[in-house]
Amino acid sequence: QVQLVESGGGLVQPGGSLRLSCTASRIINTIYAMTWYRQPPGNERELVARISNLGSTNYADSVKGRFTISRDNAKKMVFLQMNSLKPEDTAVYYCNIFGTRVGGTGASQYWGQGTQVTVSS
Repeated sequence: QVQLVESGGGLVQPGGSLRLSCTASRIINTIYAMTWYRQPPGNERELVARISNLGSTNYADSVKGRFTISRDNAKKMVFLQMNSLKPEDTAVYYCNIFGTRVGGTGASQYWGQGTQVTVSS
């Protein structure tokens, strides 16, 4: 079974920082895009940041200059460094990858279980 395990969420004061991590299980053998989404309370899920297998990145306008996405291909991990956090960044953050799995046919999307980030004083 494919698993994406996220960590690093929590409660932080406005202006603070958090670093989210996501690790893909060994059954994933090729990873193309790796993406962080978030779902604020009462709102739809939205893209936060994406990094391609070649390292190109794109960000939501609301997080540009504050968040940085990176990846470690050898460890099958993706990270989201979040600085200058604001209350409106409060959401459940989800890791998503697009890749292939051992024994599978073609590439598919896989999701993590989500990690809560709360920005509040």
